[in-house]
Amino acid sequence: MPVIEIRWHGRGGQGGVTSAELLAKAAYYDGYKGVQAFPYFGAERRGAPVKAFTRISDEEIHVRSQIYEPDIVAVLDPGIIDIIDVTEGLKPDGKIIINTPKRPDEFSFERGHVYTYDGTGIALKYGLLVAGLPVVNTTMLGAFAKATGLVKLETVQKVIMEKWPGKVGEKNAQGAKEAYDTCTD
Repeated sequence: MPVIEIRWHGRGGQGGVTSAELLAKAAYYDGYKGVQAFPYFGAERRGAPVKAFTRISDEEIHVRSQIYEPDIVAVLDPGIIDIIDVTEGLKPDGKIIINTPKRPDEFSFERGHVYTYDGTGIALKYGLLVAGLPVVNTTMLGAFAKATGLVKLETVQKVIMEKWPGKVGEKNAQGAKEAYDTCTD
């Protein structure tokens, strides 16, 4: 398997960097030998557009740069689409996973296959809030597992529970499962 590159788009405080890290950990648990996760440092304030990156491979990964031609783009905040070209560099057969109540056919990107799920609604349903705002990173991991098949839902739930033991982890793991169940293309 070649290196699979994932670029995460969101806003500060939504958990994009944590998503990238948890995905790398889940991929490692699922048997991938090479994993990387790292943020792009820019204006680090709540609400500012942020990027993070994950690489997954069956072999050791030697490249250490940002991801310019992703295989998969995960969009935590659909409002980002209006201000940033989230498909920049996306491989023609790439995947775009968007947290939105909209259907995939409501988007018209020049390249990529769109998957959607309502992560914000799920986060509100399970009370996944920080400072009163919905945090959709764990729901995105569930949708990612469904859209890509690269990691197992059970592994995603395991890394969530390791990160947040107890009730908080349980609610996030339930949110990830609901995102998995409702992610459509």
